[in-house]
Amino acid sequence: MEILKSKRASVLIVDDMIANIELLSNLLKDEYDIKIAKNAKKTLEICQGYEKPDLILLDVIMPDMDGYEVCKILKSNMATQDIPIIFVTSNDSERDEEYGLNLGAVDYIKKPFNPSVVKIRVKNHISLKLKSNMLEELSMCDALTHIPNRRYFNEKFEIKYRESIRDKMSFALMMIDIDFFKLYNDKYGHGKGDSALTKVALTLQKNLKRPFDMVARYGGEEFVIILKNIDKDGLKKVTQSLIDSVQKLKIPHEYSSVSDYLSISIGLSFKDIEENKPKNQLLKEADDMLYEAKKAGKNRYVLR
Repeated sequence: MEILKSKRASVLIVDDMIANIELLSNLLKDEYDIKIAKNAKKTLEICQGYEKPDLILLDVIMPDMDGYEVCKILKSNMATQDIPIIFVTSNDSERDEEYGLNLGAVDYIKKPFNPSVVKIRVKNHISLKLKSNMLEELSMCDALTHIPNRRYFNEKFEIKYRESIRDKMSFALMMIDIDFFKLYNDKYGHGKGDSALTKVALTLQKNLKRPFDMVARYGGEEFVIILKNIDKDGLKKVTQSLIDSVQKLKIPHEYSSVSDYLSISIGLSFKDIEENKPKNQLLKEADDMLYEAKKAGKNRYVLR
């Protein structure tokens, strides 16, 4: 699961001067994972990647694009707008400081700086960021299954869809429904139903091997999965493996007309690299294909 994972915080140091990078890196490397960028282009590349930094120490004066412009770009992007930025600069005017803070920076450190003060400021802002992350992540975690919930999916769907276009990757969506689940709940009781939901959720999650793929509980007995950079043959293999893995749980369901055990149906939608298919169309297609899979007999998948 992408959320609720404990890890060492990371700090991105952005400066075009090697001496400044080494100074800050040596100061912070014992407590944080350090990322380095010497220009605006590399900064944006790192921040838009999968492992985003928890805080950025950003020099204002750089040759290709100044730190203020970098800050504007990061704050205008939903995927990067919550990364705290501390400007580190030799500019000592109050107007510059006010301008930087108004852009969305959380702090402004002037060179030459006091190393102890820098460490404390970084520690305080990292602590606030991690607490904020935890509260945000708890609100996006399904209380029953402990996988991401629909709110988390809605946010990530937008981000991952845009990333697939930017990175020229294919994009696939799965809508998954547990077959005859209402009947299962009615006959076996809601306690057994909750247990079955959790087992299915964790099995789906376990079978996604790549870090940028994700599963979420969409509602009730429905789940949704996002996959990027996969072809149709690969998608079919992954989908069948999910169906098989749920069957291998061997959760008895004597009231199912398609299997002795709990089973799932899956609807698939797919966007190739060259296709211009809106994300809402992908969602509708996956939902429509789920309907077709259930109409065709359940315990199967249908791909548009």
